[in-house]
Amino acid sequence: MPDDQQQPPHGPGPATTAVQLDHTAVYARDRRLSAEFIAGVLGLEVGAPFGPFLPVDLGNGVTLDYYEKRDEPVQPQHYAFLVPDEQFDSMIARLEASRTTYYADPGHTEPGAINRLFGGRGAYFDDPDGHNMEIMTRPYVRP
Repeated sequence: MPDDQQQPPHGPGPATTAVQLDHTAVYARDRRLSAEFIAGVLGLEVGAPFGPFLPVDLGNGVTLDYYEKRDEPVQPQHYAFLVPDEQFDSMIARLEASRTTYYADPGHTEPGAINRLFGGRGAYFDDPDGHNMEIMTRPYVRP
């Protein structure tokens, strides 16, 4: 079967009645390095390659599909992950073990600190391609 007609790794699913994010491509200079980095921080697994993509299934029906982009610079993006409070400390410990600096703020001015926005905890850090990653235990309260 051609790559563009492969079944997704999780198989065909039921139709949906609401708009949901299913997957997004994350550009990386080295898809394996970047996928393994975020999977390691979040305590997840890297899936089997799917065409040119290397997926990280977030467990809520959304997949980060890492795509290698070697011919031009990777434009950094922001990715925010709502994580269970009981796993937050382990994620911070994995960042520290990998010598990745985390910050309390998106501008990266408060190194080694976390925030306590909306009654939860959060932190920002860069992945190997400069994407500004965020982990947070409570969603933002929006007006």
